[in-house]
Amino acid sequence: MEKLASDASEAYRHDVLRAMTPEARLAQAFELSALTRRLFEQRLRRRFADLGDEDFRALLRARLDLCHNRNY
Repeated sequence: MEKLASDASEAYRHDVLRAMTPEARLAQAFELSALTRRLFEQRLRRRFADLGDEDFRALLRARLDLCHNRNY
């Protein structure tokens, strides 16, 4: 039953994306990317709460460098 609901929601998501203009899909991608980065930064800050701002920024940059897709 759960697989069926998951398939239906995935099909609905694809229908919604197909109905969007390319510009709207791109804007959605940028919004999701920014949200993901903010969540990553908040979680990292919570995990390393004892670091000062400068050290935290260095850690954040180092961790973000590990996230980039190097296949292109």
